[in-house]
Amino acid sequence: MLNSESIILETAKRTLDIEIETLMNMQTCIDGVFTACVLRIAESRGRLVVTGIGKSAIVGQKMVATFNSTGTPALFMHAADAIHGDLGMIQPEDVILCISKSGETAEIKVLLPLLANLGNVIIAMVSNRSSFLAQSADHVLYIPVSREADPNNLAPTASTTAQMVLGDALATALLALKGFSPKDFAQYHPGGSLGKQLYLRVRDLSRQNERPAVSPEADLPTVILEITSRRLGATAIVNTDKEVLGIITDGDLRRMLSQNRDFSHLRAGDIMSHHPRTIAADAMAIQALQLMRNHSITQLIVLSEGVYEGMIHLHDLIREGLV
Repeated sequence: MLNSESIILETAKRTLDIEIETLMNMQTCIDGVFTACVLRIAESRGRLVVTGIGKSAIVGQKMVATFNSTGTPALFMHAADAIHGDLGMIQPEDVILCISKSGETAEIKVLLPLLANLGNVIIAMVSNRSSFLAQSADHVLYIPVSREADPNNLAPTASTTAQMVLGDALATALLALKGFSPKDFAQYHPGGSLGKQLYLRVRDLSRQNERPAVSPEADLPTVILEITSRRLGATAIVNTDKEVLGIITDGDLRRMLSQNRDFSHLRAGDIMSHHPRTIAADAMAIQALQLMRNHSITQLIVLSEGVYEGMIHLHDLIREGLV
C-alpha cells in the first residue's frame, strides 16, 4: 500500500513539475510573431476559425468558447469533418488557426492544401517547426514541448496544457487590444452569475417583491400582519410622504415581546429601529449582497430619490445565483 501511495504522489508531482516547466519555457512564444497573429485576427473582417484533430481538437473547442466570450467571433471546425463538407463554413475574410503538436497528422496534411486554395490567412500552433503544418502556414506560433507529462512520454498532457495557455494568451491580448470592458463581458454572459454581478440592479429584484410599510402610529397587530402577509421578515415605517423613518424586523418583534408584558399601548414608532440600512434602487445587486454581509442582515430598504420603493431580501440574491 505504501509503495502504491508513493507511486501516486511521485507521478502526480512529476506531472506538475513537467507542465510547469513547459509553461515557463513558453515565455519565448510571446514575441513578434505572436503580436503579428493578434493583429491579423483583430484586423480581420471575418471570424477566427479554429481547427485540429484528436486532443488538439478538444483544446480548440475550449479556445473557441473563450474567444467568443471575450469579444472575438470564433467557430470550431474539426479537421476530419472539414474534408467531408464542413469546409463550407469558411468565409473569405476568416483567419484559420490550426492546432497540432506534430503538424504531420494525415487529416491536417489533407486539409492544408484545401485551405491554401481558399486564400485564407493560416496561423499554425505547432511544436515542430519543420512540420508540414509549419511550412504551410502564414504565421507559426511555436510551442516548445520537450516531453509529455505521462511516464511514457506519449499521452498529450504538457503539450495540450501549453496549447490551451497560448490560446488564453491570444484571447486576452485581443480582449485588451479591443478595449473589451466588464459591460461587454456582461452582454455575453447575461445568464451566468458573473454577468449578473455586472448588470443586475437592485430595482430588478425589489420590484418583484411586496412593499411592506406602516405608519409610525400603527398598532402591534397591524405591524405583525404587515410583516407576515408581505413575507419579507420586516416592514418599513414611513410617513405620509413615503419617507423612511425606521424598520421593524422579526427580530425586533421578538425582542420587544421578551421585554414587555403589556404591549397593547405600543405603536410602530415605539419599537422601530431608527436609521435602517438602505440602498438606492439603481445600485448593483451585488452591492446589496455586500451590504447585507457586512452588517449581518437579510434585507435592505430600497430608496428611489429618497423615497421608499420597496425591499430587497437575501433570498432574492440567492435565487439569482449571486450567493
